[in-house]
Amino acid sequence: MVLTKKYNFIVVDDNKLDSFIAEKIIKNTGKCNQVKTFHFGKDAIDYLAGYQNPEHLNTIILVDIMMPVMSGFEFVEEFQKLPEDVKRSSSIYVMSSSINENDLNLVHNYPCVKQYLNKPLNSNNLALLLN
Repeated sequence: MVLTKKYNFIVVDDNKLDSFIAEKIIKNTGKCNQVKTFHFGKDAIDYLAGYQNPEHLNTIILVDIMMPVMSGFEFVEEFQKLPEDVKRSSSIYVMSSSINENDLNLVHNYPCVKQYLNKPLNSNNLALLLN
């Protein structure tokens, strides 16, 4: 019997349509334990600050770069202040529909960010991320 590794997903995106699409694609992978969606970075940070994650489950965080109030980069800066166990069990992927070279370069300044993804999320990008 082969057990499929399951992940917790957190989508942080102010665009409700992009969030909806991401949630549907994530649920269709068969590798989703749960998916939480936040439209504001501060709400996601508050959730993660009190997050009780079983150690055997990894959390994949998909965060949009361009958001009001708290940008994706500000989210990452706040994420870096969270407890070590939360940071250790989480992988951040930043997303954007922009191909702004400055944004691409900024991603490399944050060691906790695994990769830059183009929006909207699609099943091919998610499959590569999970493999």
